[in-house]
Amino acid sequence: MFFIKAQEKIYLYAQQVPNSRGEGSQKYMDNLPELYYYAAKGVPNQQAILVIPGGGYAQVAMKHEGHDVATLLADQGYAAFVLRYRLPSDDIMERKSIGPLQDAQRAMQLIRTWPGITFTKVGVLGFSAGGHLASTLATHSDQVYIANKSEVAILPDFTVLCYPVISMDAEITHMGSRNNLLGAHPQDSEIAKYSNELRVNAHTSPTFLMHAKDDHAVKFENALRYQEALNKFEIPNKLFVYEKGGHGFGLINKTSDLRWMDACLAWLSQLPK
Repeated sequence: MFFIKAQEKIYLYAQQVPNSRGEGSQKYMDNLPELYYYAAKGVPNQQAILVIPGGGYAQVAMKHEGHDVATLLADQGYAAFVLRYRLPSDDIMERKSIGPLQDAQRAMQLIRTWPGITFTKVGVLGFSAGGHLASTLATHSDQVYIANKSEVAILPDFTVLCYPVISMDAEITHMGSRNNLLGAHPQDSEIAKYSNELRVNAHTSPTFLMHAKDDHAVKFENALRYQEALNKFEIPNKLFVYEKGGHGFGLINKTSDLRWMDACLAWLSQLPK
């Protein structure tokens, strides 16, 4: 099952999917988590990036925030992996708030132990709600929700967050993402736990952020709060800002000739090897 070739889909779990209920239902079968592998082309740089598309924790935007991004990264010498994670649901999960994180942690575990390749670095790149999941992966590494007897490193070596949902604070969060992940009436402790600007610490990964100021779906303040927290701990970071562009544009912001991915790749190339 885990013999992989480029762009082949695999299921994340060889046997039982953790934190599950409603096995065999149509909703359960439609939410089986998957990982797509894109082998690095040209001269590989021996680094890998886990790509996590957005979708408000209600869907997964697999093409323009997933496969298109992985194709570009592979062309630049990165091995790329696109994650189709489970959407949080009380119908198919015992604890829906940890379901997507389990899948992201499992994906990191698989990449770190990929057959035939030892990557020097494994990073994560997330969009919108996928950016929330990516930042959760980067700030909750002290809580591993999957079997990990070999203690494979779950913390990404670097993080790229694109118009990310960061906070669960009602003032700036994307309420659809919050409701889908935590429910309509979450406890204050859950709001704080998944407000990832509050979870940044000295071990949080170096981070590249991208956001448009006129994003009305996920407020620009999300990126600012995360950068402020990174700066507090002197974590290397860069915030790439568009004046316009709105939300959900993926690789191409049609309002600008500037390509955020060019800036991102240049920034990644300057990180310590």
